[in-house]
Amino acid sequence: MRIAFSKLCDVRPTRSFTTRLLAGLALAGAFLAAPAPKAEAQTTAALPAMSLSAATTGPARPIAAWAEFCERYPGECAVDRTEPASVTLTPALWQTINGVNRRINRAVEAVTDQEHWRAADRWDLAEDGQGDCEDFQLLKRRLLVEAGLPRRAMRMTVVIDEKGEGHAVLTILTSRGDLILDNKTNAVLPWTQTGYTFVKRESQDAVGWVALGRDASPLTAANR
Repeated sequence: MRIAFSKLCDVRPTRSFTTRLLAGLALAGAFLAAPAPKAEAQTTAALPAMSLSAATTGPARPIAAWAEFCERYPGECAVDRTEPASVTLTPALWQTINGVNRRINRAVEAVTDQEHWRAADRWDLAEDGQGDCEDFQLLKRRLLVEAGLPRRAMRMTVVIDEKGEGHAVLTILTSRGDLILDNKTNAVLPWTQTGYTFVKRESQDAVGWVALGRDASPLTAANR
């Protein structure tokens, strides 16, 4: 079975109370400045349980819109192999990750690429306050890089969601396993608890993508 990912997102209906993001990077300081609650800052009890990382199974074909995005924003796709491939998950870092995930999910208005760009599929940073799934995650990653996380440890990822449709999430590789940031939920979950089928993600070693899991071959996730 071949899955088409030309339309990656199941965009939620626009919410009237959603505030458009006026300037994504300008909000980073406000997002990250709020102090963590003492209970979470001083104990590992709030951290997710240890879990296994997803296995990669070889190269995969990138989403066409991702390649176009990289032409516009090459720095967002570059791989610096001197950076750590994962991060040590501390209570403070866990608080930061959750804070960025929640605030971007609230601040960005979910719209389709057709509504936003008059295009079937376009990856971009949701700096104008609108976007679909990959735009949410790309903006989250930029803000987390601004907060000091290594870009190499944060990989854009393609999954098959609960409806059997293509969807994009952000994987953060940590000392406690692979964690998923998603615009469909404010909960940051281990990848094994999302209910998604993981297809492929950005490589940590070169500009390109790698397949995930036994059934996730480049042919299964081919663009069309």
